[in-house]
Amino acid sequence: MGQSTKSEKIHASLKHPVIDGDGHVIEYRPLFEDYLLEVAGRELTDRWRKQNLDARGGYNQGSQAGGWYSQSEQDRVDRRTVRPPFWATPTRNTRDLATAMMPKLLAERMDEIGIDYSIIYPTMGLFMPRDPNSELRQATCRALNRMLADLFRPHARRMTPAAAIPMHTPAEAVEELDYCVKTLGYKVAMIAGHVRRPVPKVAREAPAVAGLAQWVDNLALDSLHDYDPFWQRCVDLKISPTVHTGSMGWGSRTSISNYNFNHIGHFAAANEVSAKALFFGGVTRRFPTLKFGLLEGGVGWASSLYADLVGHWEKRNRKALERLDPANLDLKLFLELADKYGDERFRSKVQVNGDDRAWIERSTEDRGKIDEWSRCQIERKEDIRTLFADPFYFGCEADDSSVPGAFNHRLNPMGTKLKAIFSSDIGHWDVEDIGEVLEEAYELVEHKHIDESDFRAFTFTNIAELHGSLNRDFFKGTAVEDAVTALQRPDFASKAQAAE
Repeated sequence: MGQSTKSEKIHASLKHPVIDGDGHVIEYRPLFEDYLLEVAGRELTDRWRKQNLDARGGYNQGSQAGGWYSQSEQDRVDRRTVRPPFWATPTRNTRDLATAMMPKLLAERMDEIGIDYSIIYPTMGLFMPRDPNSELRQATCRALNRMLADLFRPHARRMTPAAAIPMHTPAEAVEELDYCVKTLGYKVAMIAGHVRRPVPKVAREAPAVAGLAQWVDNLALDSLHDYDPFWQRCVDLKISPTVHTGSMGWGSRTSISNYNFNHIGHFAAANEVSAKALFFGGVTRRFPTLKFGLLEGGVGWASSLYADLVGHWEKRNRKALERLDPANLDLKLFLELADKYGDERFRSKVQVNGDDRAWIERSTEDRGKIDEWSRCQIERKEDIRTLFADPFYFGCEADDSSVPGAFNHRLNPMGTKLKAIFSSDIGHWDVEDIGEVLEEAYELVEHKHIDESDFRAFTFTNIAELHGSLNRDFFKGTAVEDAVTALQRPDFASKAQAAE
């Protein structure tokens, strides 16, 4: 291969392997269509092609945005159709594009890239689990999962693909998870972290526009379904689910003309919803052995959310709320103060409405339902660390400037280090040169933003823990088996924790 890359040299200097928590494959559409034809037949395959081809005949990854390419500018204004992704794969560096499409070439280049083992996520497959059409959603996920299993099986020593799991109902999620693990041999499951559903009243009374009035079902809090059977199935099958879902089209991320406007921060926003729901919905309490990956959104949002959860609990836990109870108001004292300090207009209003507390409490709360921490059973702030900081792992790309915040135990509540995981994002537009990914990540150490111990956690121990704690055989037969086995030994783990 010629002269070593800087990433190779950095890798050679490390005392630990590098595990990539989130690389990507660029699916070759004609090959995928062959698999879809085998799974679903001609009629459904033609329907999928028609839905996913834009007016110019090219593949439209933004089909979920409502057919932006097939609409006129006026249609987009009328419908407020969100500008979808475009030109999202590298093309100038042909070898890098081919590497993202062909697992054999990626395996050949792993040493050059400085990565020992990689978990590979789909690209087209990011959209398939969110297709609102049940028949297309389930067929495309099944076809994709078959294709990726076949493509990556010969390269299991250096990489493994993530299965695309549709989450519209717990039943379909369990069915696909079972098939992928038991039949296809998957070890990683990528879930859609939410489902956009029509508002029921609108769907009943105005079905023609139901698609324009949707709510975000976060799968854990106030959900349409009970997803506990799926979370339990993940435990049974030793799968740590990873959330890889964006939020373009939510809130203010609805520009009809600017993809960058819609893209910036959208993974972080979607991950925050998932993390809050899993926490407040009590999922991390009911399934204490289950780990969750929250990918591609960085960790800055998580540091903020963690601090906010602690701060809100301290001010709004069940006992703390007693100080806010309207029954506490000393009305006699208030009236005396109003008479002494209020101006004439204020006093006249108080005299008329002096016994009316509506101005301070406009609703009668059911005191049996005001403990919003009850599902996760928070009794002390340390419980938040156990139920948030321990089970969640946060995917950060090589150039993510928020990574140092994850390891800032002086700033994070209770001296916590959040579990950031190195993610190459190989295959997508933000990676200009595959060979520079590890080099870019190591700049955090060179610039003294984190130390070597933190970098080890970032690029090795955190991702090994995410997938290896529930499935201790996850890395068996891989290039990092020996290092992970040593990590899993109780004596080794205790020494590593003491060093950190």
